[in-house]
Amino acid sequence: MSMSDDHKKKMQERQTEQRKRVAELQDPEKGLVLVHTGAGKGKTSSAFGVVVRALGWKQKVGVVQFIKGKWKTGERLFFERLDEVTWHTMGEGFTWDTQDKERDIAAAQAAFAKARAMMESGDYDLVVLDEINIAMRYEYLSVQDVIAGLEARDKRTGVILTGRDAKPELREYADLVTEMTEEKHPFKAGIKAQRGVDF
Repeated sequence: MSMSDDHKKKMQERQTEQRKRVAELQDPEKGLVLVHTGAGKGKTSSAFGVVVRALGWKQKVGVVQFIKGKWKTGERLFFERLDEVTWHTMGEGFTWDTQDKERDIAAAQAAFAKARAMMESGDYDLVVLDEINIAMRYEYLSVQDVIAGLEARDKRTGVILTGRDAKPELREYADLVTEMTEEKHPFKAGIKAQRGVDF
């Protein structure tokens, strides 16, 4: 048997095995909960990659930003122009910007009330809760309240929660958890954030 024939045989076996596995999978008939967390870059960027995919299927998307405040980002400038995306920037900036815990708590709770209304409405196929894990990390929101909000979401609505330090209870509840790891970062080499790459 030639190397080419051997490769073809292995790939045919793999294809048969893969098709069998796919045939056994079930559709949960509900939107999934995805968590993008970890110390590495790309949590929000990855969520917006899923947004692009959803928009490709003509799905309706909602975004609630919990931390970034009025900071201009490329994704915000782009997605705010689209009718299929409802965008709410609710945070007042990074936690070290406000230096006022009560104000941060109020902003996070208002953002979650908006997010919860969107998740429950049945109007959205996907809702992104950007940096909500940070709001839970600093105890501006309780993980129990967030999970209760996810439980109350419309059956059609999938949710992505981003930010470092996702709580163990949220990780357990989610359908998919992706941990971003940092291997190298330009900031540590004294390189300023780049427009179009970092924001």
